[in-house]
Amino acid sequence: MLERTTQTWELLTSRSQLLAAAAAKGHAVEAWRKEEPYDAYAAMMHARVLTHRAVTAGRRGADRHSVMAMTRHALVACDTAEERWSACPIPGICRLALAVLDIDPDRPVHRVYWAQPPEQHLLPVGPWPLLRAVEELDPGNREAHHRMFQCFKARGRGALTFAKWATERAKPGSPLHVLPIYAYVDDFAAQFRKGTGSSIGYWNTEATQGYVQRARDGWFAWHREDPRRDCSILDLNYLACGLINTGLPGAAPVFEAIGPFATAAPWEQTGPRSWWQDSFAIGYRFAMKGVTRR
Repeated sequence: MLERTTQTWELLTSRSQLLAAAAAKGHAVEAWRKEEPYDAYAAMMHARVLTHRAVTAGRRGADRHSVMAMTRHALVACDTAEERWSACPIPGICRLALAVLDIDPDRPVHRVYWAQPPEQHLLPVGPWPLLRAVEELDPGNREAHHRMFQCFKARGRGALTFAKWATERAKPGSPLHVLPIYAYVDDFAAQFRKGTGSSIGYWNTEATQGYVQRARDGWFAWHREDPRRDCSILDLNYLACGLINTGLPGAAPVFEAIGPFATAAPWEQTGPRSWWQDSFAIGYRFAMKGVTRR
């Protein structure tokens, strides 16, 4: 299946990520590498699997020394995968994924994770050389930018600034136009948990509405003919949520593209977590009736 996934790097990136999440629970990829040690796809998937295990262990609060050891093994696998297939951006994406584990500026693990931004001082320090390396192979790669976003989110600074910067540079039709909605959903959820968030006040600002509109017109509108084939289901859910909460028109075709594939995020972040399906259903009914939440 991976060998047939050569239409775009984006598709190979997505499929390899999903496969790695499942393969990380077993030893199939390790067995594949032993049987075909020089196979480029096996090396790439090995880097994917080891990266997934390291990041998962870090998120679960595993011992720091164990996580760092897993990270080193994953980085070696990335180097091997890059040697086998120098044109593939996935080893670089794996390195970006590992950056989320390096969050303490007083105890940096890898210098490359704390480099200065390329353009403006408002951008945070982060793994910019790694993003640049992926960009050289696959400009505008969705996962690479989401990995950068997750890194800044884990550090508690710069996620929204980065998301806005990414969408300003994005080409028409790029999924990066949706990235600011991810940042706004996270920010709203943080305020909501503190009891300081107001749905009406938060979402009905010129800036928030502007970025949601940009995602609608600069991304979704470019894929109207077959959005389910061309668009991430998660991105579609975030756009639908953004349109409903801002009161902007155009949510109905987004819900139609989602079909039965609702995702817990972002609905659980913008409403009661135990009832996220109801939040989705309410948004769907409003959209289909041409009514928006105010």
